[in-house]
Order: sequence, then structure tokens, then C-alpha cells
Amino acid sequence: MKNKVLKIHPNDNVIVALADLTKGETVELDEQKYILQEDIAAKHKFAMVDFEVGSEIKMYDVLVGKANQPILKGGSINTFNVKHAVNSFEVRDNHADWQAPNLSKFEGRTFNGFHRPDGSVGTANYWLVIPLVFCENRNIEVLREALVDDLGYARKHNYQNQTNDLISLYKAGKTIEEILSADIDSTSDISQKQKLFPNVDGVKFLLHDGGCGGTRQDSTALCGMLAGYITHSNCAGATVLSLGCQNAQVGELQAEIAKRDKNFQKPLYILEQQNIGTESEMMAQALKKTFTGLILANQNVRKPASLDKLIIGLECGGSDGFSGISANPAIGYTSDLLVGLGGTVILAEFPELCGVEQELTDRCVSQEDAKLFSYLVKTYNDRAKAVGSGFDMNPSPGNIKDGLITDAIKSAGAAKKGGTSPITSVLDYPTKVTQKGLCLLCTPGNDVESTTAEVASGANLVLFTTGLGTPTGNPIAPVVKISTNTKLYRKMSDIIDLNTGTIIEGEESIEEAGERILEYVIKVASGDIEICAVRNGQDDFIPWKRGVSL
Repeated sequence: MKNKVLKIHPNDNVIVALADLTKGETVELDEQKYILQEDIAAKHKFAMVDFEVGSEIKMYDVLVGKANQPILKGGSINTFNVKHAVNSFEVRDNHADWQAPNLSKFEGRTFNGFHRPDGSVGTANYWLVIPLVFCENRNIEVLREALVDDLGYARKHNYQNQTNDLISLYKAGKTIEEILSADIDSTSDISQKQKLFPNVDGVKFLLHDGGCGGTRQDSTALCGMLAGYITHSNCAGATVLSLGCQNAQVGELQAEIAKRDKNFQKPLYILEQQNIGTESEMMAQALKKTFTGLILANQNVRKPASLDKLIIGLECGGSDGFSGISANPAIGYTSDLLVGLGGTVILAEFPELCGVEQELTDRCVSQEDAKLFSYLVKTYNDRAKAVGSGFDMNPSPGNIKDGLITDAIKSAGAAKKGGTSPITSVLDYPTKVTQKGLCLLCTPGNDVESTTAEVASGANLVLFTTGLGTPTGNPIAPVVKISTNTKLYRKMSDIIDLNTGTIIEGEESIEEAGERILEYVIKVASGDIEICAVRNGQDDFIPWKRGVSL
């Protein structure tokens, strides 16, 4: 490691520890010396100057907190002596010119994707089986049991072998202590039968607990979100099971599909149990229609497409104090590259944009989008406060433990995922992206809810940064997991695809990492690389009900 500390922006007044530092140690940065008043763990921060009560704490050149106790120069910045604080923001006409990065390495490049009738191009080819209401979840599970294994889509771990080993030990009369210390097969190799339909990546079953019993607004949002998946470029077609009497009516789903694709041409089979009659008859129809749909889906093959057909969702989860200085700015550079090439990126998680709203409103191309972003952020935060919460309560215990002690610190780093390009559109959930460039999408900070929403809006691939490790995936879009630090990359290699700890260690620049990530994206989008979340069958799917979720 070339440096043990880092000052992120020249105007900041705190310094980030890149390695564990000890009390009494002297560190030097920019010809200034700092004697540490206490131990500073890697990823945490210490004061550059003496802070009085009320002094502003700045990182990334934005206000991220205020001191509520005196803090000496070289003293730790922590949850006891700093409280969350942000500046107010307003909509103003202040759009700076943007210069795209050097695109020479990627101009004219293509990926091999699945071309759809609406002109979109998928990075994968899935068939969906969807319940329009939770009452149909059991039938969906029956279809899963009937279809997945025999068609070659089941991914089986060998954990059953471990269970059999434990059963043998128990029958042999071994004690609990002997069982716990026994050497059993600890590998987790994944086996899979040969696919009957080689051009179909899988049949995915989108179970949920909505469609009825909540508010009508929830059902409308659910229909819009499901329509986003049905019209998605990674979807070849869908089978939908409806009960019939629920809030989420078939007609509403069809209307939401038409909003997103007025000339919708994919195979779509909708079966309503109360119209058909017996469960056995409905299931027989569902199996036959799904099977014939898979025959049609298998006729799709990958063909070259320009990179402007990529729509990348930007996500972070299990973030740490390195997220905002390695992985997030790295995919921010990837985002700028893709925008410069005519592609689309989606920045979401509105509770994690708290404190950087002014920068984002200033980057909006239109006043209307700036006003919509301002409205969505303020309304969301107000609703959270109304139930005794607020954006300031967003950081998780894991975030805080690893250096993100206020939501503003977390947000300032999280926003780096969006790079520096102009914001061409602002969308409320679950609207579909239609403009090229950088889009802001209103979602929670919750990893799975946000990823689910980004894909519903059109993301055909997601870049997901993590400092602590998370297995999050999605049923139809590859979720590329990127670690902020090398220790995590090595420790959880079964769920992490890429490492940007090289930036922390001084082995690679943000720009070099961003280019490396885009090269990887092209391979994933072409089906040349199977990422960890896909290999592990990590099909996380949680529709947002628009309640207070941070």
C-alpha cells in the first residue's frame, strides 16, 4: 500500500485511514503531520483540525455532519462526537458543460445480445412465470417443481451429501460435540442437468405477497413493476396466473404493459383460475402454454449489438468506508464511459442521496426533472419523518461499524456511482426508462427492493458494489458484485465477481478500474461469463410497496 491515509477532496477537513492506525502514531499528508489521539481503524476518519461543538464536518466537498463534542486534531470522527447534518438545496439553473472521458478503447465495440421486437436488446433470455396475486403463489411453486428440474434449469448444491454425513454420525451414536467437530464434505459444488432449450437461460418464478389486501396504489404499482419485467429486454415471454377477484386486475396489468410497449409482441399467456375452474385444468393449461412458449423463446439467438443498447443499474449494499473511494467512483467512471457511448445508466436509492441533492439537481438537463427530483426526495424524507424515522436513520450497524457513521457520509460516497454526466431524466417508481444517459429513479436504499425496481425500469445488467459482502442477485438481470477491498474479495470469492481494492492499495487508478469493469460488462452481457449470483441461483425479488423503506 502506497499511502496509509487519504484526503478525498481538497476542501475536506477530515482524513480517511486506509489502514489501521494506532494512538500516538504520526502520519503525514500533503506536508502536514498529524499525531493520532486514539486508534483509528481502517475505513474510519480523523480530524484535520480542532473542532468545536457545532463545527461542520466536510467530506467529498459537502457537509456530512456537525461536531456535537469538541474533537482534537488527530481525533477520531465517530457516532459519539458527530451527528448527521446536510445543507439545504434548491432548484436553480446551473448546468455545467460535460466532457465525456476518452472513449477510444470502446468506440465501435459490440456485445452479443437477444434482439427484441421493440428494438431493445437483452443480455439474457428468460421465460417468466408470474402470480398476479399472492393467492397464486402455491400454484407457481407447483409449476416450478414441474418444470425446472426436468428442463435442466435446477442448480443443485451438494449440501444434501453433508446432511447424509450428519445422519450417519447421529445413527452411529456420536455426541453433539463429536458431530460439531466432525470432518464432513464442506464443498458446495453446483450440478445442473443439460438444458432442453439451450438458448433459454432459465424459467424464473416471481413470487410476491402483493396484488390484494393492501392499498389500490400498491396494486397499481405492482402491475407496473410486473409489466416492466414482462416487457424487459431479458424476457422472451411470460405465463401469468390470476385468481380473478384481486385488486391487481388483468386489465390493469395489460394497460401497464401497453404503457411500456404499445406494440407488445412477445408471447404472453394469462390464466384466471376463477374462470377456468379446477386447479388441475388451470395447471395443465399453464404447463402446456409455458412449454410451447419455451419452444418459441429457444428460437432467439445472440447477435451483435452496439453498446448503446446497454442499460446498467447502479447499486450498493453492505457498504463500507472504502465504498466511496474505490468501487463507487470506479463504476461511476464506467457509467460516464457508457453514457459517452450513448448508453443508459440508472442511479437509484434516494435515501442514499441525502446531502448531495444540490449537485444532482444542478446536473439535471431540464428544470422539470430538477423539480421532480426535489419533490420526490423531500416527500420521501417527510413520509419517513412522519413515522418517526428519516433519511438520517439509513446507515445500518454494518455501515457504521465500517466507517459510514452518518447518512450524509454514506450518501456522498454512494452518489459517486453516477459519475459526472448530465442527468437526462428523473423517474418515479416503477416507470420505465426511455431516455438515454444518466437517469435518477426513486427507490428505497434497501438492496433487493432497489435492484428489483431498477430491473423493472429496464436495467439489463446491474453493477453492485459492496464492502461487507452480500449475495444479492435478480431473477432476470445479471448482478455483477464488486468488492471495495481486497480482503472481502478473497474472503467471499463465491459471491464476489470483481475487486477494486486495487485502488486502495495504489495498484490501479479509478479510471483504469472503470475501464476494466466495462470490459467485464461486455463479456457478461454477451453471455461469455457466468457471474456468481447467476451461478448461485440468487433470484432476489421484492416489489416496493411505497411504504417507508430506507
